[in-house]
Amino acid sequence: MFTRDKTQRDFQSLSAREILALAIAAEEEDGRIYRDIASRLRPQFDATARIFEQMAAEEDEHRRLLIDMYRQKFGEHIPLLRRGDVSGFMRFPPVWLNEPLDVAKIWPLAEQIEGQNRRFYQLAAARSEDASIRKLLGDLAAAEASHAHTAQELQASLLTEDVKHAEAQAAHKQFILQIVQPGLAGLMDGSVSTLAPLFAAAFATQSSHATLLVGLAAAVGAGISMGLTEGMSDDGKISGRGSPWVRGPVCGLMTAVGGIGHALPYLLGNVHLATGLAAAVVSVELVAIAWIRWKYMDSAFWQAMVQVVLGGALVVLAGVLLGGG
Repeated sequence: MFTRDKTQRDFQSLSAREILALAIAAEEEDGRIYRDIASRLRPQFDATARIFEQMAAEEDEHRRLLIDMYRQKFGEHIPLLRRGDVSGFMRFPPVWLNEPLDVAKIWPLAEQIEGQNRRFYQLAAARSEDASIRKLLGDLAAAEASHAHTAQELQASLLTEDVKHAEAQAAHKQFILQIVQPGLAGLMDGSVSTLAPLFAAAFATQSSHATLLVGLAAAVGAGISMGLTEGMSDDGKISGRGSPWVRGPVCGLMTAVGGIGHALPYLLGNVHLATGLAAAVVSVELVAIAWIRWKYMDSAFWQAMVQVVLGGALVVLAGVLLGGG
């Protein structure tokens, strides 16, 4: 998005010295972004990482040319002027810091960065009165325009069909380990472990309000517990399961969702109607769990159904017996 605050300079107010300083800082920042992306991608996506390393090397060459011109025109001291200090520049979300890194979002981001740089150099060259600076900025605008074509050539040469298939498999595995597994573990725990206290409360108190409070408390408590357990189980560096700051919240949230789902029917005043509806919700939850296991964990659907339904039924029975006694 484009933003402007009182501390930002207008682009038209920049001198030639400031434009070169801004361009140097921008090229250095982009090179570091591309290297950060390459470093994050290298373990699972080596071919794509090499493309971003080559793109970073091109940014370094642009920075070298700009510094040489700056030293020739203005001396050794380069003032600190960044894109955030000037109005009109787009601020990109730091997707290269996300965990897990979504490879699909990286290429559009790179295209946006290169496009913005091209427009910056074109505008800067158009208002430059120094012939040598104007030529350099125009050459860099042309170079940025060719980067998209260069990236496509690199993808064609490095990302063969076999490499694309391997990287797609690695991305799928990463998604399973970092999102699906902790989410499924949380959903199973929340959907099953909270059944006993919920139905025990329903049969013991015969009160929808009391049962709702017990169900919500069990769901929230289980969510916090599972989130902490998953987040503290390992840091993901050796296991490859990704950041605990992602796995923990995913697991905790899905645990709470699994428990809250069959507690909400007790918003109804009629405890018997609410219990019947809660049982129906539980059935839907168990089918959903079996489907996720079949879809992502290579489990036979009916085998998963039998296992999940049997486990859920035993927990419900325990709650009914304890509450009815």
